[in-house]
Amino acid sequence: MKTIPESHRDLLSDDSKAFAFLGTIMKDGTPQVTPIWFNMEGDLVTINSAQGRIKDKNMRERPVVALTVFDPSDPYRYLQLRGNVIEITPEGADAHIDALSFKYTGKSTYQGRNSKEKRIKYKILIEKVDAH
Repeated sequence: MKTIPESHRDLLSDDSKAFAFLGTIMKDGTPQVTPIWFNMEGDLVTINSAQGRIKDKNMRERPVVALTVFDPSDPYRYLQLRGNVIEITPEGADAHIDALSFKYTGKSTYQGRNSKEKRIKYKILIEKVDAH
């Protein structure tokens, strides 16, 4: 993983409520961007989605992604991250979405859960960092 500058590490902390905007690549080569919750596990960015969604399909077929994380109190202060999805797993995904729910909403259970969906956890290795 590339080093995150000390000046911007707070945006990736467990206490931060900064959203990430995830960019994936569609089959036809066009970009697709989604705001998402995230956290860090060591040097890896971890995100969560439901199996079968567009971002899920894109990351499985084309694992190169970009993320922008901006400071909610100063949108001119942000990180651009580029990397690769190195793990896609349903293992621990339900607990992970609940942990993200607690981080972002204070609720210990994810309120948007659909009983028909299968949650998936993705781990992203960051290979390029730009801090602004």
